[in-house]
Formats: sequence, structure tokens, C-alpha cells
Amino acid sequence: MVWLIPGVVVGLCLAYKIARPLKDVTTAVRSIASGDYSTRAQAARSSFSEADALILDCNATADRLEKAQVDFKYSKSVIAHELRTPLGVLLGNLQGLSDGVFEPSRARYERLICHVNDLTRIVEDLQTLGLASPAISEIALEELDLAVEAEAVISSLEQDLVTAGITMERNFGRAVVLADRTRMRQVLLAMLDNACRYAPGSTVVVHAFTAENRAVIRCMDTGPGMPAEAQARAFDRYWRGGDPRTRVSGGSGLGLSIVQEIARLHRGDADIGTNCLGGLTVQIWVPL
Repeated sequence: MVWLIPGVVVGLCLAYKIARPLKDVTTAVRSIASGDYSTRAQAARSSFSEADALILDCNATADRLEKAQVDFKYSKSVIAHELRTPLGVLLGNLQGLSDGVFEPSRARYERLICHVNDLTRIVEDLQTLGLASPAISEIALEELDLAVEAEAVISSLEQDLVTAGITMERNFGRAVVLADRTRMRQVLLAMLDNACRYAPGSTVVVHAFTAENRAVIRCMDTGPGMPAEAQARAFDRYWRGGDPRTRVSGGSGLGLSIVQEIARLHRGDADIGTNCLGGLTVQIWVPL
């Protein structure tokens, strides 16, 4: 009978060592199930490799769920941002037609149809968006002239540019490339929307040209500019700095990140800098 006592003590110790990590995992799983994906089980090592593996697997699952949650929120923000501009253009033009401000014309209706097509493409993209892949991922290449696309976008934004007090100047050369028409228009819409939002009352010059086997779209404004430290983070998702350009209400911190994503999807890139007038220059290039 006396020999049972050590056995009981050893059994209790073993049970405690087994139950402790299980209790930590249970607590973590309950928090994760309630929606708190930042919870992690304590990774204290035990004498049982199975318990350690269980804790690691639990924490790895929480990491993936937390990342999925962030990506999902990002994808919803991208969708809202991408829908806002073409819907705003459509609303402004339709309101202008209704009020008699704009004369009905075949050209104007064709521009509105282009915006409807852009919205249709975005809606189709939603069918392929997943939690882990929120970024734009598909392009339909065709031969197009970036100067022609730039003119079409500027014309469709006519009323918005007037409202923002923007004076437009064009410096277009031939810039024919294989690119996705809808994506390129998204880029131009984002650039001009950025100027309307953060540089109202300024002069905006849009360039389209080719150089060094590249086609370039450049948007220069005479607005307040942006400090160098802010330019270094301008393409980061959600980032909004403390300079005068980014204190304007309504900015989501997504416009320029989308510009860069689309440029890189075409094997190009985007960059930003201060121009000779102290304003901001945003440009993208894609290979010929």
C-alpha cells in the first residue's frame, strides 16, 4: 500500500504537465473562436513534444487567421476605393445632363459607357478575390496609346477638375504599349483624383511619352508638395502622413498603392518626387 503513494505522486505530476499546456491551448482557442486572433498560447516548453507541437500549431493557425483578417479588411477598402471614383464620375455627369449643364452628345455617352465597363470589370474581379490574395492579379493586354487613354480620362473628369479649381495642361506624345486599358485608366483616375484632393486650385500637367524603351505617364501639379520622408512612404497601403496634402478628409491611403500595384503588374513601376515648381510629380512607366 505504501508503494502506491509514490505512484500517485508521479501520476499527478505527469497529469499536471500534460494538462497545463492543454489548458493554455484551450484558453487561446476560445479567444480565437470569439474573434480575437491576436491571442497566442504560451510557448513554455514541456517534457512532451506532442504538447509543444500542439502549442506551435495553435499559434501558427492564429497567425494565419490574423493575416487573413487584415487582408480581408484591405480587400474591402480597395473595393470601396476603386468603386468610388468611377461612380462619382458617373453621378457628376448624369447630374450635369439632368440639370442641362452638359449637352447630350455621342462622345459623352461613350465616355460614360467606358466608366460602366470599368465598374463591370471591378465587379468581375470580386469573383476571384480571396482572403489571402486581395491585390489586383489579372490583366487583359491590348495595344493602346496611353496619350489617348489619358485624354479620355481627363475629359470624363471635366466637372470634377473644374470644381477643384484645377487647370489642366497636356503634353502628349505617342506612347503605344501592350497594356490593360481598364487598369491604365484606373491609374490615371487615381493620379488625377489625388491632385483634385490634395492640390486643389493648382495647375496639373499630364505627360505621355516614350523614353529608353519605356512608356511613361507623368502627372505634375503645382500644389503644396510632400516632404521627402512622406514621399518615402507614399506607396504604402493605408499610409496617411501629417503633411498638408494628407490632412484633407476622405483620403484612404490606397490611391497611390493601387497605382504602383498596377504598374508592377505590367512589369513596370511607379515613383514620386518634388518637381521644379515645388509641387508633386507622380509617374508610372511600363516597358514597350
